[in-house]
Amino acid sequence: MSLFDPLPLPPELVGGAPAPVGILLISGTYERAHYALVVATAAAATARPVVLFATNAGVRAFLAARSDGAPGWTSLAHYGGAAKRDEELRARGVAGFAELLTAAKELGVRLIVCEAGLKAEGLLPSMLDDTLEGEVAGVVTFLAETEGGQIVTL
Repeated sequence: MSLFDPLPLPPELVGGAPAPVGILLISGTYERAHYALVVATAAAATARPVVLFATNAGVRAFLAARSDGAPGWTSLAHYGGAAKRDEELRARGVAGFAELLTAAKELGVRLIVCEAGLKAEGLLPSMLDDTLEGEVAGVVTFLAETEGGQIVTL
């Protein structure tokens, strides 16, 4: 193969199965969690299998509503507050966190929350938002589900 030979086409363009996309969310900041959902929904919208794996502080993006009724994700770190940043984005025509969560679920994004990540944050599986229909598993499951695909870390 020379420098001038065309690159081989990806399998999804020549009739093979599309490569999976794995998104590894290790950060507990609003910006990274929001963008993990942006990448997940974009990949799923192009018919790629998507696994969003949250660990360490990233697990906080999928917490159940707080006692005051605020969505669990509003506890994500952001200098002005996650809820305020979400409001700013939506005012500018960018999908908000709740809309992205809904889209991810509708598009079949597989959500896995890391068992060790929950323990590292002092959280329990019962503290997660069960409406998201995610699962608690480990990194071995994530790696098996994304084998042969791409992994994006945020």
